[in-house]
Amino acid sequence: MRKITNIELGRPSVEEFAAAEKLPVAVVLDNVRSAGNVGSFFRTCDAFGIGEIILCGICATPPSKEIHKTALGAEQTVAWRHFATTTEAIDALHAEGYTVLAIEQVEGAEMLGEAALAERTPLALVFGNEVEGVSQEAVDMCDGAIEIPQVGTKHSLNVAVTGGAVLWEVFKTLYHKND
Repeated sequence: MRKITNIELGRPSVEEFAAAEKLPVAVVLDNVRSAGNVGSFFRTCDAFGIGEIILCGICATPPSKEIHKTALGAEQTVAWRHFATTTEAIDALHAEGYTVLAIEQVEGAEMLGEAALAERTPLALVFGNEVEGVSQEAVDMCDGAIEIPQVGTKHSLNVAVTGGAVLWEVFKTLYHKND
């Protein structure tokens, strides 16, 4: 086995990536307080061709040295916008025709891997604050919820780790390279 070089990976330029079709998915960060976590979301959204990130409330916004540390420039390749509150963002997404799902442990949540995502596009996924999760006010406005099955004692994952798991599942479901 040999590691593949960056040249062999055939990475698109910033301009090529900006022009490329994205998945009809918006990631909503509900008052995520760590700029490092925000940067990780930018990098993950870049990797999976997610349409945009919506930063709400206290979320750090680009340009930010702390976001850049984990985003590695993806804050320049992924579209983003900011709303003062998550509820304002959800209202706007509903008006734009999105199905909005909370990524949270709530009554009636569908398990990741079992949720029918393809039929719900365009899709907005709300990820919560590192301590409180998705606010109840935001959960109340969502069209449903997805939970990551867990068997450990904590039933808790870092929000950026959660984002990676959920967005990988979304990518597997929605991305069809040769269509």
